[in-house]
Amino acid sequence: MIARIVRHDWAALRADALVWLIAAITIVAVGLGLWNGTRWVRFQQDALALVATEERERYATLTTEIAAQARSGARVSPFADPGNPSTFAGRRGVRSAGLPPAPLGAFSIGQSDLLPSSLRVSMETRDVATATSEIENPSRLLVGRFDLAFVVIYLYPLLILGLTYNLLSGEREDGTLALVLSQPVTVGTLVAAKVTVRMALLFALIVGTALLATAVGVLTQGAGPGLVVRAALWTLAVGAYGAVWFALAVAVISLGRASASNATLLASAWLLLVVLVPALLNVLVNALYPVPSRVQLVQAVREASDAANARGSALLARYFEEHPELAGGDVAAAANDMAAIRLAVSEAVAHDVRPVLQTYERQRQRQERLVEQARVLSPALLMQDALNDIAGTGTARYRHFLAEVDRFQAAWRAHFSPLIVSRGRVSNLEAVPTFSYRDEEESAVVRRVGQAVIGLLIPTALLGWLGLRRLSQYPVIGS
Repeated sequence: MIARIVRHDWAALRADALVWLIAAITIVAVGLGLWNGTRWVRFQQDALALVATEERERYATLTTEIAAQARSGARVSPFADPGNPSTFAGRRGVRSAGLPPAPLGAFSIGQSDLLPSSLRVSMETRDVATATSEIENPSRLLVGRFDLAFVVIYLYPLLILGLTYNLLSGEREDGTLALVLSQPVTVGTLVAAKVTVRMALLFALIVGTALLATAVGVLTQGAGPGLVVRAALWTLAVGAYGAVWFALAVAVISLGRASASNATLLASAWLLLVVLVPALLNVLVNALYPVPSRVQLVQAVREASDAANARGSALLARYFEEHPELAGGDVAAAANDMAAIRLAVSEAVAHDVRPVLQTYERQRQRQERLVEQARVLSPALLMQDALNDIAGTGTARYRHFLAEVDRFQAAWRAHFSPLIVSRGRVSNLEAVPTFSYRDEEESAVVRRVGQAVIGLLIPTALLGWLGLRRLSQYPVIGS
């Protein structure tokens, strides 16, 4: 019987012009979202390629200069000398650490337009070096970007609610529901069949269009590592998110109200869960755990730098006390070395601004914990985190990237600090540390997305159970 209802309902949907309009809107929205996301990914790739090209050309120039200086024995200003380790490591030979887009980066722009994907690594600490750099146009950050994640999170539920608000009430108002139920079929079976048709239709439109576009991209550009796993996780997450809204629609329909009332209740639920709850949570998080302002951080860096420069010789003496292996035998001569003083000043600045950075990090962690605990209040929040994780544009992957940068920063300082203090020379550029990004394990992504999917399936099961239970008492004839 359920198969017969499915075939009949599918035939009725195909004859409805509104359904074709919804299908066209869905395909266009998915296509535009993927196009915009792909443009952003290409922008990131081009930017990283430009940085890599600049670094490669700069190192070729440095190699030529060092070789020419070694042949001629000419002396140049220490501030321009590529063989001077302080000049090389602090300015002329700085390396760039880049975060490449993940295989499904076009599916969700996430925070990739907020967080810089390329950082310059020198003798300064990473936090100090990036604290004073602009990262994006503020108006762009305010408006956001239209991508596939926006389509799934905001438009997908509206399409579901638009196809289900009158699932039973429409037939009851037309007077055909009693006739249908005179057959050997229950209200629950009828609703299950209708929901199955609509769920399959929308799921096929969104997932099919997205995966087809991905397959075309793979054929033209190749598949990145982890593409299959991320695509499977994305499909699972979209299915779980759609199930929440279908279950909510069934729960509202089971109340037995008119179509207009159902539409009002479902639209209100969408507004509450997708718009109001995330906005209110954002206000609550910032009110409970405010982070230090960026202006305060920049001011702290400047004050620490001025104070450290004023006591450079004293800082260098303390630096040698903490690192006696770097002073060698000629401590007095090393104490007058300006390059060594700058090294000590740099470390002092990092030490002095650390309390501000630690306060920021502590408040940020508190914010994330609160959001993680409260995100179960909104399926949109769960879905946004899941989509960002799958696309590699969330905070977890970026924290992993920063940890990789910090490890490279430590290797950079360990390589050049002895050269600076011992007045050595940079001669072999092949020995200079290079950054190579190692992505996080796929199991970490699977674990985080799995938790979000479970968080979506729990309310789905609860709402579905409540709705099906109440359908047994559904009023067949309206009052």
